[in-house]
Amino acid sequence: MRLGVLDVGSNTVHLLVVEAHRGAHPTPMHDDRSVLRLAEHVGADDMLSKAGEKALLNAVHDARKQAEKRGCDEFMALVTSAIRDAVNGLEVLERVQDKTGVELQVLSGEDEARLTFLAVRRWFGWSAGRLLVLDIGGGSLELAAGIDEDPEVALSLPLGAGRMTRRFLPAATGGGRPDLAALDDLAAHASDLLAPAAEKIAAAGPPDLVAATSKTFRTLARLAGAAPSSAGLRVPRELSATGLGQLVGFVSRIGSSALAELPGVSADRAHQVPAGAVVAAATLRALDVPCVRMCPWALREGVILRRLDSLGGA
Repeated sequence: MRLGVLDVGSNTVHLLVVEAHRGAHPTPMHDDRSVLRLAEHVGADDMLSKAGEKALLNAVHDARKQAEKRGCDEFMALVTSAIRDAVNGLEVLERVQDKTGVELQVLSGEDEARLTFLAVRRWFGWSAGRLLVLDIGGGSLELAAGIDEDPEVALSLPLGAGRMTRRFLPAATGGGRPDLAALDDLAAHASDLLAPAAEKIAAAGPPDLVAATSKTFRTLARLAGAAPSSAGLRVPRELSATGLGQLVGFVSRIGSSALAELPGVSADRAHQVPAGAVVAAATLRALDVPCVRMCPWALREGVILRRLDSLGGA
């Protein structure tokens, strides 16, 4: 069967179409993403603006047309932290459904962590042993740990790269250099939020493999010397705590406009790299992790795998 998954995140709208059946490796047939920055349309009153609603409506409408054009048997749509944060989020989704016919499912942060963990488990397999999975999105940081396909611990913290950029490093959005004092404040803030989460993760037992996923971690790994995406999905990629520490020092001293010119950095996300690097470094430090392995599968693949698992069941 052909499945389409639309993931409306804080930064981007991502449509993934795969050909798959229960027990098979999902084969990508179409992969398209566009920049929406939905979180930036949520104001100080925690309301999603009319402009944001219109942008979301257009993105969902276009994605549905693409899914239909590519012959999807099923089309699943989900939204994450940007809508969770908006007090009028559910009202907006009702209007979007009325106009497009697409029901967008709001995932909790814990659901995000669990589905991402499933995808990472399937990618690395049982030989990976006890897994710890880290995922920095635009609005939140997800952490999950366990020995099975369903994690024993699944957590979500409001430490997304986009959220932290808007709060601590607004100058970076305009292409400028981040304020060093603000970076220190961000590191302290992240450490405070991570401390209780680290205790819960530690209680689950020491991991055999620590894996990281998401655009933020992939960008940081590339800047630290990991292979480019053109090398293929199966090329091993790692990011060490030492390399990440050096990277924090580097990205804190150049403007986001200069960062955008480096290989592996998306122009639309360059301004979020310093905040993402600081949060990543704080996370590895809090969890006492020396190195992480990159995983190309994440939330969308987890949603697909969960759906495929349900086929042929009772």
